[in-house]
Amino acid sequence: MLDRYVKKILQARRVYEVARETPLDPAPNLSRRLSNRIFLKREDLQPVFSFKIRGAYNKMATLDSLMRSRGVIAASAGNHAQGVALSARHLGIDAVIVMPETTPRIKVHAVRAFGATIELKGSTYDEAYAHAAKRAESEGRTFIHPYDDEEVIAGQGTVAMEILRQHAGDDLHAIFVPVGGGGLIAGIGAYVKYLFPEIKVIGVEPDDAASMHAALAAGERVRLAQVGIFVDGVAVRQVGEVPFRIARECVDEVILVSTDEVCAAIKDIFEDTRSVAEPAGALALAGLRRYVEREGIRDRALVAIDSGANVNFDRLRHVAERAELGEQRESLLAVTIPERPGSFRRFCETLGHRSITEFNYRYSDAEVAHIFVGLEMHGGAREREELADRLRASGYPVIDMSENETAKLHVRYMVGGHPGRIEGERLCRFEFPERPGALLNFLNHMGREWNISLFHYRNHGADYGRVLCGIQVPPADEERFAAFLAEIGYAYWEERENPAYDLFLR
Repeated sequence: MLDRYVKKILQARRVYEVARETPLDPAPNLSRRLSNRIFLKREDLQPVFSFKIRGAYNKMATLDSLMRSRGVIAASAGNHAQGVALSARHLGIDAVIVMPETTPRIKVHAVRAFGATIELKGSTYDEAYAHAAKRAESEGRTFIHPYDDEEVIAGQGTVAMEILRQHAGDDLHAIFVPVGGGGLIAGIGAYVKYLFPEIKVIGVEPDDAASMHAALAAGERVRLAQVGIFVDGVAVRQVGEVPFRIARECVDEVILVSTDEVCAAIKDIFEDTRSVAEPAGALALAGLRRYVEREGIRDRALVAIDSGANVNFDRLRHVAERAELGEQRESLLAVTIPERPGSFRRFCETLGHRSITEFNYRYSDAEVAHIFVGLEMHGGAREREELADRLRASGYPVIDMSENETAKLHVRYMVGGHPGRIEGERLCRFEFPERPGALLNFLNHMGREWNISLFHYRNHGADYGRVLCGIQVPPADEERFAAFLAEIGYAYWEERENPAYDLFLR
């Protein structure tokens, strides 16, 4: 099977009519820190700032004159859309791009600048895909799939052809590849494993969008109930049929990483290249870092695909907040101290010569004060544990909130000032698609039945809005409230057992 795909990849040299051969840049800062030789394959330097141009152009260049005259259509959250739009302009083909309404503005503007017709439809890729497929059938347009197509996969496979030519030594240990629908890793895996089967091909997915990881574990493609959208470039519920078939033969493993680890990788890329990767662009590097930590390898040549740089500027606020946590350079602690003069000074003396990155407190009790403190770390999880133990030995009750999603998203901005226990209060986190009128719609849903006792919303520049909400629900309404939550259709998490609730919010 692999020889057929390798032939297709070798025939895909036509992609260089619009794409460029991107450099394989050494990352000296990362290499020193990780004690390995780290290289970044700079696909963020393509004309559309993403590798997607390769597959889109390779597919469209194979269309006959009749298919070209009828035009093409694609569904995409952005990067594939830009690849199709630029390819269509170069080939003189009329292109329609269906994009979810939640697509970052920078990607919408870029696609429009290439001359494609844009239709915003639905709040997810699946909804945009369904609409595009109907239009393709009714209008006779060719549907350009972002990953489940052999010609698209062959175009993406030219990335591997370049890597093996650019890194001519025989010491390449592993290539780390971001995985969404699977087109990129299928092309890279087929080419690399056919020529050098000893080189590891390792996929990387967000832990909240692990469709390839789940498929390989199950031995068949599975459809995830929902996926996270921070790493929007790989937010795919089900991998493609063709990529999965190739991945089963060519992928050594798939590593899962957190949002914080991705944010840390974005910072790492910036420090070595002075470029800003989108979350999907930094995904492979986040997996590389986790692999090095897990395996303890040293002085090996490792390549991470920097797959794209189409990031909304306002999303950088969220990235900056989470990068220090992802690198375990910041610890978030909930600490109880006595409510009396000099307590804060004594607490700071206990911390020693350590930078305090955040300190949230407001009076709420005559005896004790609950504070939320951020501290600069240099020794990772072990240093965090040692600090917490030292504080407890000094008489301070401590809870480590560094991995607590509610604490990181909301509680750090809300500490103190609560009125005490509120009868029947239930605390829930909600997510809803971020678009004009969405917050008002959410409030209209939530406020029609029960009293809202707490409300916190912050726009992080992401595709989904996040709300922390306290709702007073009398015991007699428990079943009706559960039915209501199921009915409204928002993703939600009830925080009944979250220690942040008892310490800070009631």
